Amino acid sequence: KKKLKISGRELLSVPTQVFGLEQLQVLEMSPERESCLRYRMELLPQEIGHLRNLTCLYVDSNNLKKIPAEIGTLSCLERLTLSNNSLSSLPAEMGALQRLQSLHLANNSLTELPEPLCQLRSLTFLDVSDNKIDTIPSSIRHLEKLETLLLLFNSLESLPEDFCLLRNLHTLWLGNNHLRSLPAAFGELVNLDWGYNYCSCNFEGNPLESPSPEVCSRGPEGIRDYFSSLQRI
Repeated sequence: KKKLKISGRELLSVPTQVFGLEQLQVLEMSPERESCLRYRMELLPQEIGHLRNLTCLYVDSNNLKKIPAEIGTLSCLERLTLSNNSLSSLPAEMGALQRLQSLHLANNSLTELPEPLCQLRSLTFLDVSDNKIDTIPSSIRHLEKLETLLLLFNSLESLPEDFCLLRNLHTLWLGNNHLRSLPAAFGELVNLDWGYNYCSCNFEGNPLESPSPEVCSRGPEGIRDYFSSLQRI
């Protein structure tokens, strides 16, 4: 793959020469994770749309406040990392990234799960932990291939019923939100590896009442039994 890594503690912008590299497939503008550095780039230029062959774009740990609409023209993009930035919204055009499989948006300033993300039908991995998300749209049901969804440390008070249509989920982290209840069909998420892998499904730090944490610990069968008993009452 044709790959370019741009680094530097004072990285403020993308060098304009980069946008002439039309065969570029991997562009990395993130500090090494172990370094604990943050770069200072606030804006991803519109010219990013010239790099039509990009499959991977790494721009985490910068100071990005806005993503340009032109991101939607990167039709080959499969992996996009935008964690540890200052994003409060995403452009509608992101919904056009139909090959995107992995999206990292942890530690930003999102207050809702942006609707365009629910159009990414190839997505298998989504991390939106450490935001301020209090709402998940029912259109999340369109993410039929999603296997990993990380929602830790947000402000969720409820989940839509359609959340339970994500039948391919193997890993779901919901810890440290404000959830008091789960949707009645939550026990249908049978691919969560409840019994054997504690990391598969995480509810810690929620004031759950319906069902209780004890019921949740019994996995999908226990949750289904709980909601069935409510219907009989």
